[in-house]
Amino acid sequence: MKASMVENAAGRSVPLEVNGREQLPFAGVGQLPPSGRHVSAPIRSRDAYPNDGNKVVHDGLRAALERAGLRDGMTLSTHHHLRNGDFVANMVLEAAASLGVKDLMWFPSASFPCHEPMIQHMESGVLHHIEGSMNGPLGDYASRGKMRGLGVLRSHGGRWQAIQDGEVHVDIAVIAAPAADAFGNANGARGPSACGSLGFALADSMWADHVIVVTDNLEPFPCVPWQIQGNHVDQVVVVERIGDPSKIVSGTTQITRSPDRLLIAEYTARFIQDAGIMREGFSFQAGAGGIALAFVASLKEMMKDAGVKARFVRGGSTRYLVELLENGLTDFILDGQTFDLDGVRSIHENPRHVATSPFTSYNDHGKGNFASLVDAVVLGATEVDVHFNANVVTHSDGRLLHGIGGWQNCLYSGCTILAVPSFRDRIPVIVDSVTTLVGPSELIDVVVTERGIAVNPRRKDLVDALSRNKSKLPLRTLDEIRRDVERLCGGKPALPKLGDRPIAVVKWVDGSLLDTVWQVL
Repeated sequence: MKASMVENAAGRSVPLEVNGREQLPFAGVGQLPPSGRHVSAPIRSRDAYPNDGNKVVHDGLRAALERAGLRDGMTLSTHHHLRNGDFVANMVLEAAASLGVKDLMWFPSASFPCHEPMIQHMESGVLHHIEGSMNGPLGDYASRGKMRGLGVLRSHGGRWQAIQDGEVHVDIAVIAAPAADAFGNANGARGPSACGSLGFALADSMWADHVIVVTDNLEPFPCVPWQIQGNHVDQVVVVERIGDPSKIVSGTTQITRSPDRLLIAEYTARFIQDAGIMREGFSFQAGAGGIALAFVASLKEMMKDAGVKARFVRGGSTRYLVELLENGLTDFILDGQTFDLDGVRSIHENPRHVATSPFTSYNDHGKGNFASLVDAVVLGATEVDVHFNANVVTHSDGRLLHGIGGWQNCLYSGCTILAVPSFRDRIPVIVDSVTTLVGPSELIDVVVTERGIAVNPRRKDLVDALSRNKSKLPLRTLDEIRRDVERLCGGKPALPKLGDRPIAVVKWVDGSLLDTVWQVL
């Protein structure tokens, strides 16, 4: 049956109901102020837990899930700090399948190609649908209309908001912990599977009905610092390995070697310098893609030459941010997740490398967050249109291949810069209208390409600053760049061949529906 659709304030068609829940269409940035109170976790009695604090179960994850009351239709959550090296999410669904349960919802903070086995659980009926990023194989599976329910794509802050506001009720949270004690205190800083922060699992630990910590490194009490507090944990399961930390590093966390992309990185660093953003005590955040990493390397040299020190930098931490900290070019790294092993080492050794969570960094329904305190953020995109709208989840062929991550939340920084090549594989990145809307134009300030830099007309202050500082950067309009690229690539990108069946929705940071992802024919 075709879903009932409505046009939202962004002019996008979205369903009125998703997986049995009524939805609020996007009404505009800041136009849906929340009300009411946050949900709370169930009350538990201390008397139900061992007096000696030992919550370790010795009969494995399957028995722990059974003891947690796993049954048909429940929501299971996991986190993604081990990235493409995660073993635990697959263990959880395999154990659930062995118990014969059906129609589960998997609620990961993100997924990776290592989670391709989830497809067999969807085929068998164990897993009904996924509400979380669907990268690579899972996104392709959903794009072909194979998943029974609708995917729901949220930002990292949007996921926290959904849990705390009761939009998503987590029945059982399973937290992969590189270090834990028998009481359930846990962190990601130590052990053979060390991954850095565990901030994305914090909301799950606080609000899930039942919390299971899974570790391959059981330490004596107390396991400190406790990023996950044992007071929220029901059971601790010890396994041989929770993951492969070498696969925390992926292809998206390697610096680019492309001359065009290196030029984009240099332009971006020069823009921050010439616009007067790079000054004593400033702050910035950069993603973990190749261009963003090259930008950090370029900015580092400019900071050294100018004698400028940042007060803090925001991560996803990489060795490039760690070098800034260790070379005295920033006072702090405020780290939401750790993208490589240098970051893992640093967060363990350096008290000025601080683990954060989506609550502190990104939650739209909190009393402020760190995102708006950042002077500039450098991000990527799969598409940008001539109106400065941006897409990060689908490609121009309509296939769903990426998640949102913290991308939407970062748009609230003082200056949001999208550093993107003007084309990929001879397909233009600058388009008339994005295939999927993920970032509204009013929050995107600058687009940097190898063919020039476009500043959103809303940000005349940035253009004026460049003029005052006699910048020689190549300023152009997005439409000029688009026309150049279309001539080079032989025309506009082909329109995607889409059906009329929604396969996923994109949420805005306030929980409203921003856009719909459609089945690819």
